[in-house]
Amino acid sequence: MNRPVAGTAGVRPEPGSFRDPANRVFHVGDDVLRGLDAAAAADWRALAGSEFFPALVTAGKVCGTEDAPPALVPADARRPWAAVLRHDRIPFVSHPYEWSFAMLRDAALLHLEILRAALAEGFTTKDGSAYNLQWRGTDPVFIDIGSFEPVRDGEPWAGYRQFCQTLLYPLLLTAHLGVDFQPWLRARVDGIEADQLRPLFAGTRRLRPGVLTHLHLHGAMQQRNASATTTDVRAQLRAAGYTRELVLATVRGIEKLVRRLDRRPPVSHWSDYQRTCGYTGQDRAAKEGFVTAALAAGVRPRLVLDLGANDGRYARLAAGHADYVVAVEQDPAVVDELYRTLRAQGQRRILPLVLDLADPSPGGGWRGVERAGFASRASADAVLALAVVHHLAIGRNIPLPEVVDWLVGLTAPGGAIVVEFVHPEDPMAHRLLANKPDGLFPDYRRDTFERLLAARGRITDRLELPSGTRTLYRAVVGG
Repeated sequence: MNRPVAGTAGVRPEPGSFRDPANRVFHVGDDVLRGLDAAAAADWRALAGSEFFPALVTAGKVCGTEDAPPALVPADARRPWAAVLRHDRIPFVSHPYEWSFAMLRDAALLHLEILRAALAEGFTTKDGSAYNLQWRGTDPVFIDIGSFEPVRDGEPWAGYRQFCQTLLYPLLLTAHLGVDFQPWLRARVDGIEADQLRPLFAGTRRLRPGVLTHLHLHGAMQQRNASATTTDVRAQLRAAGYTRELVLATVRGIEKLVRRLDRRPPVSHWSDYQRTCGYTGQDRAAKEGFVTAALAAGVRPRLVLDLGANDGRYARLAAGHADYVVAVEQDPAVVDELYRTLRAQGQRRILPLVLDLADPSPGGGWRGVERAGFASRASADAVLALAVVHHLAIGRNIPLPEVVDWLVGLTAPGGAIVVEFVHPEDPMAHRLLANKPDGLFPDYRRDTFERLLAARGRITDRLELPSGTRTLYRAVVGG
């Protein structure tokens, strides 16, 4: 992981790293750096000397971390950095409301596994947020090194409430009620409050696994101790004989509960799209050949976005020609099935995400930048927009110029857009137009789309599929 030392020019503080004053994350070029104050630096030295932490890093469960020169980042005027760390960069940052159910559950299980290992050697995590985890393909990885601190007997797990709000409660919502958690997490950066969820688990629903203990009783304890200080609560727990062993037992109990939670979503229209989309065998072979050639042309892409990835057919193809692929699909059920399949196959270069292309993740949290919006994270070397444009332009009433501008905005300068235009006479376009007033889309034509695309980039290749109602393009942005 050793790299040349970077200077302090161009240092960018991470907008999502400010809530813990003991440490702060910065970006310098491709480097991810973390400044630590004196107390956090002492905790880091103890952590680096432990047995469990290096083992977790080696296993890929915690992001790679090493000491770096303190001069790499500017000192905080109020609290000078006593140490600076360099972290391995995550290929693409995502947010929990962009994950599927199985992804959120696997992230929760990794967090609990790490906490168990830490407790066994006298450490704990002071945070329990789902945002402390990211992904390398289908592998979750813990990234918040500053969360580790020595455990003190008589104190509960400080991250328990965060864990419930951002991981456990969303899992309970989907597993027990069949309600997608993604809109709930997107609405509140701090997660789902117990008071929000409790009315949905009244009556016999209170008896479902995990609900009584972690939702109703937890909420009642919060209300009972609302006027007590943290110091008072800690003193009460120490007096009651609360020990590290009890914390471990609690964590094991939560882990057992999370493993039992599952939700295999019902089959949806999009889950069987490859069979129902109407491609002939000739169309499919021609399309795959065009996409392969388009991705193989020029410099190997570091990041490819597959928009409307469905079952991941083209994401897998892209993974053979790129370092990393983010496969975006609107239907949580389809993404969940894709994730489970990719995980079983050991695929580590495709990250599936839940995202509505007509309503992508906006910036959120403090000042709208604490959690970056999708567009600001998605400067890709290649963008696949296959069988997507007609759904946006006709199905969602988005003007064709806006669709093209959006695709260009997701693509890095010099990057390529591989896009499919479905002609108005195509059966799928006919189906979408049948639900719209006549004459609503006079500009939805192949020549208009081609002109718009050529105005924003250089069209290098085009192919009309054998069926004659769909055309593929490769365009270089800014070319």
